[in-house]
Amino acid sequence: MAAISANMVAELRGKTDAPMMECKRALTEAEGDMVKAEELLRVKLGTKAGKAAGRVTAEGVVAHYRDGHVGALIEVNCETDFVTKNDSFLALANAAAELVAKHNPADIAALGALPYAQDGFGPTLEDVRKGLIGKIGENMSFRRFKRFGSGAKLATYLHGTRIGVVVEFEGDDVAAKDVAMHVAAMKPVALSSADVPAELVARERSVAAAKAAEDAATAVAAGKPPQSAEIVTRRVEGGVQKYLKEVSLFDQTFVKNDKQTVAQMLRSTGTAVKAFTLYVVGEGIEKKVDDFAAEVAAQVASAKQSG
Repeated sequence: MAAISANMVAELRGKTDAPMMECKRALTEAEGDMVKAEELLRVKLGTKAGKAAGRVTAEGVVAHYRDGHVGALIEVNCETDFVTKNDSFLALANAAAELVAKHNPADIAALGALPYAQDGFGPTLEDVRKGLIGKIGENMSFRRFKRFGSGAKLATYLHGTRIGVVVEFEGDDVAAKDVAMHVAAMKPVALSSADVPAELVARERSVAAAKAAEDAATAVAAGKPPQSAEIVTRRVEGGVQKYLKEVSLFDQTFVKNDKQTVAQMLRSTGTAVKAFTLYVVGEGIEKKVDDFAAEVAAQVASAKQSG
């Protein structure tokens, strides 16, 4: 039997990112043959990828690609923040954004079927994703994407890798870039008050009505005369209008000049914003809170069984 040195294990780990003990087992089984050991690990890591597929992916990155008036924004998720700094994971995210822009896939499945090879995996993007799950040891997934190709000019802004914005516009490039940065900071939900989704308006009206009723009851308890229905209605509608201004891009106070709204800034620069898209990593995903002690105990038990 060939002697398995620490340098051989380190070399195989460097090629595959597999756990140290798995590298040693693969080299032992392959009798020191590095190529065969790597192949054995890929088979085993494929099994690991299947086990990881059910784990929550609430971390990740937002990546974008732009070529003239065509572009794409995509969110790619993983389990831990550590993986968001992995070069292979970042390469996958950036490649996916470029594929979206160039091929305009209909959905996540169509995106995954596009030709792509990386880190020895392929021939499709989905094959690379599965391969990297095994190689890195974490689940990862393409959550959502949007392609831009309407003919409008595009301004993009990434705040680190966790927030991404694309603004579709006509006019001044600097003003549009400023709007993209504003969207990342203030997170509006629509261009104008009229564009705010009806369900959000209804929810805010319900909250305002409950608050007005509570205030009215408190006033009566304090010996003050009850408010008329008309006054209560005005208070509710006032609360709704305040909310609409806070979440509508054009009505928000511009972050770089608190003396003007975004709409006023755009008019002064001759710029028209047609639409914006905002992605925030993990938005709406329920993160799993693990019991660390139980997780360590489970890993120890698993190691004893495999040993």
